[in-house]
Amino acid sequence: MTLSFDPVALRELAALLKESGLAEIELEEGDRRLRLARAMALPGALPSHSVVAAVEGQAPAVHALTAAAAQGSAAPDATDDARHPGAVKSPMVGVAYLAPEPGAAPFVAVGQSVAIGDTLLLIEAMKTFNQIKAPRAGTVARILVGGGQPVEYDEPLMIIE
Repeated sequence: MTLSFDPVALRELAALLKESGLAEIELEEGDRRLRLARAMALPGALPSHSVVAAVEGQAPAVHALTAAAAQGSAAPDATDDARHPGAVKSPMVGVAYLAPEPGAAPFVAVGQSVAIGDTLLLIEAMKTFNQIKAPRAGTVARILVGGGQPVEYDEPLMIIE
């Protein structure tokens, strides 16, 4: 079954993606669900935008934008985080998980000391959970992603000072 959506609304959502720097926007209403996501460009390639999925399913009857979209735009210091010498960046595209399983304590917390090789979080990519380990010893100064949040290649995940 094909769902139909207002093309003007789709263009407005795509413009919101571009203006805010968000990677994706997801909306749910009743049993209809729409997810718009920017296509990831390889280094040196031209950026592009595309609709990743429009799916019908059993969704709760709520209007939902990703948390970043609800706040208005991407954090202004996101580029500063990427340049920070203690930035731990994502080695892949996937979904970040801060704990080993739902309801469990997170691997690390802000202010916690870590050693080289300590597990900081997991990134699920293609149904495989990949441990992201501390590349250096130090103290977790900031955690830049939330549990269950999609992450992009080279996106800063944490700052270790």
